[in-house]
Amino acid sequence: MKALLCKQHGLPDTLVVEELPDPLPGPGEVVVDMKAAGVNFPDVLIIQNKYQFKPALPFSPGAELAGTIAAVGDGVKGFAVGDRVIASTGHGAFAEKVKVPAKRLTALPDTLDFDTGAAFILTYGTSWHAIKDRAALQPGEAMLVLGAAGGVGLAAIEIGKALGATVIAAASSQDKLAVCREHGADATIDYGSEDLRERIKDLTAGKGPDVVYDPVGGGYAEPAFRSIAWRGRYLVVGFASGDIPKLPLNLALLKGAAVIGVFWGDYVAREPASFKRDLHALFDLVAHGRLKPHISARYPLAQGAQALDDMMNRRVIGKVIITN
Repeated sequence: MKALLCKQHGLPDTLVVEELPDPLPGPGEVVVDMKAAGVNFPDVLIIQNKYQFKPALPFSPGAELAGTIAAVGDGVKGFAVGDRVIASTGHGAFAEKVKVPAKRLTALPDTLDFDTGAAFILTYGTSWHAIKDRAALQPGEAMLVLGAAGGVGLAAIEIGKALGATVIAAASSQDKLAVCREHGADATIDYGSEDLRERIKDLTAGKGPDVVYDPVGGGYAEPAFRSIAWRGRYLVVGFASGDIPKLPLNLALLKGAAVIGVFWGDYVAREPASFKRDLHALFDLVAHGRLKPHISARYPLAQGAQALDDMMNRRVIGKVIITN
């Protein structure tokens, strides 16, 4: 089989495609023929040795995939060769065949094709856990989404609307904001040309958003937090800007606000039953047309390094996938 390999830590141009022996499943494992794999910002970090989880070299990046089961190891129940599945892998998905613990598999509903399944589990899983579980967003509340045109950002917009909230999308260009509106955003902020705090104030009649969804960090974090409503919830989802902000905690005191961490990967590992319930709730919303991943580009495995380079340099709107 072919695999996209990280043999030395570095930028995407250090990745190579090589031929490897087909993996064999051990007890409790399956091998999946990868049909499509989602590209996510943590993939850019993990190849640079900048992510929380640090696999030993050499390894394939790729945290999620969709495909069919090619082989089943001893002790696996509920799955058989030929089943359509999606999987959260952490790493390893950018390969023609991927060995996965069976506990990380979920049957792929008929309502999702392979491309959509590969673009679904991490972004929508993260955003659902953040918004529904951690922030407990309520109907009628207002939510500000920073970095709204990215994969988790667009997922957050759709989930916020499905839960009955008013959603304000902030992104860096009008092209990106147009996509946000297509996915349900009620109002938009171009923080490349508009003053973030003033625009938030105008859009919320001075109240501020009840929830701030922040996968970006950097220089927009503090003005967004300063704008938050009384008893607001600030969701720390990630740091795509590369800069971890230092929020003045007196702001939390003055607003009666909460700063809430969102570590979806550990949530999946620690609370697998809750994660499975999340997925089935999300699948139901897909079946009713409330959620639809925006796939802006597809790359063959041989061009996987380019997909990560586009992600790193913020050329991606929504999701990109690697296909096989």
